[in-house]
Amino acid sequence: MSLKASSLRKSFGNFTVILDMEVAEGETLVLAGPSGSGKTTAINLIAGLAEPDSGVLSSNGEDISALPCWKRNISVVFQDLALFPHLDVGGNIAYGLKIRKMPKEERVKIVEEMLKLVRLPNYASRRIHTLSGGERQRVAIARSLALNPRALLLDEPFASLDTPLRMELRREFLAIRSKSKAPCIFVTHDREEAAMLGDRIALMRGGEIVETGTADRLFNSPETEFAKDFFSSGKKI
Repeated sequence: MSLKASSLRKSFGNFTVILDMEVAEGETLVLAGPSGSGKTTAINLIAGLAEPDSGVLSSNGEDISALPCWKRNISVVFQDLALFPHLDVGGNIAYGLKIRKMPKEERVKIVEEMLKLVRLPNYASRRIHTLSGGERQRVAIARSLALNPRALLLDEPFASLDTPLRMELRREFLAIRSKSKAPCIFVTHDREEAAMLGDRIALMRGGEIVETGTADRLFNSPETEFAKDFFSSGKKI
């Protein structure tokens, strides 16, 4: 399974986002750049939450540009997580499966598998308000993976957490990612996080990706002055 954006374009007044990128099966591409560079718009275009003006989004060679968000089977984890407070943990994870009219027995099995994957066994009946911030993050990721998505998108999911918890969840995310083949796009403002989590990093400026490469290359031998300044300045991504 792969995901590819070819000249995917969206304009807002004088600002235009143009995406040309490809993420391979099992790969995590970190999308980085200063505030206002178009990262969240990129996520929305890929998820189908924003309609492109032109261009093509394809999955395994299939054009999915015209599909509405609910038919793309692309999962998104936002910073605020958007968990349902009126549902327990199991209900949150099974929500998309229930919408698809999956039989209850199969839903229960998948919920159990996902909770084991994110190291929260026996949490199905727990209420959301009783969970810690890190536990909520893991539930959100479990819910996203339960649908066996064609791609997983994460928009700064750890940004609101304190440093020790962020470090713990980064390590857990890597372990969870090793169990999933879905191409993944991870947005972050933290360059340490980008280096740790990304197989590659795509650096955005002014609505476009200006350079893509491994963390080692971008930090040590960037091809553009913008990337050189960005990664050597000590700024957060």
